[in-house]
Amino acid sequence: MSSLTERAEQAVGAPPAAPTPPAPPSAAVEPLPNIEIEGPGPDGPELVSAVVAWSRVMDDIRVIGKNEKYDAAGTRYNFRGVDRTVNAFAPVLRRHGVLVIPSKVETSHRDFKNSNNKIQRECTATITWTIYGPKGDSFPAQSAGEALDSADKGTAKAQSVALRVLLLTAAMVPTGDPDPDSTYAERGEAVVRTPVSYRDEILDLKTSSARIKQITQELVQLNLIHATVKNEFGEDETLHALSRRVYDERLGGGQ
Repeated sequence: MSSLTERAEQAVGAPPAAPTPPAPPSAAVEPLPNIEIEGPGPDGPELVSAVVAWSRVMDDIRVIGKNEKYDAAGTRYNFRGVDRTVNAFAPVLRRHGVLVIPSKVETSHRDFKNSNNKIQRECTATITWTIYGPKGDSFPAQSAGEALDSADKGTAKAQSVALRVLLLTAAMVPTGDPDPDSTYAERGEAVVRTPVSYRDEILDLKTSSARIKQITQELVQLNLIHATVKNEFGEDETLHALSRRVYDERLGGGQ
């Protein structure tokens, strides 16, 4: 009997293979739209100054909505990703003969362990850009981006975020969100927050990393930053140390 047949007979009595565990949740992303913008034509873009060309880019980029959704690890929010932003800007920049070139990149890195004891690298990139117009003149701009990665992609991610920040900020791109003035809320008596209430909010899995940064600023203003509370392990810990530790854990977990 051949070895192939023997293995087949042994497999008959073998227990069924364990089911494949479900994939972890990831961000729900809509397909990028097709951008159809008429090119500059055979004669190229109109030879105007860099500032005028950029203002025309602003005029063409009317809105980039926050259509991408993140829903994982207990955190939900909408955002405008790098790909969606570049997908909207690239054809418009070409139409008006505008180049966006990084002329100086400054980065800083910090390594730490997340809650799973896995090494993460945080990268902050500050980039000086030169924006050229169709006549060859230019003006400078600067933006910064921050990213986390467990491999070797942190610097590239941070630079991509800095590009998104530059394009959205320099072009003053609307989000399409409701105007804050469209709602009215009558101000009532201010609620006095206690150190314990801040502790509970920091430890809540629904509290985003951005909110934790905001909490830290509130604690400084309220002179509660060094207040001591019982953490989730029943140990004494200052709110400053607790917020920083949880913030790092949330970033390390992709939140």
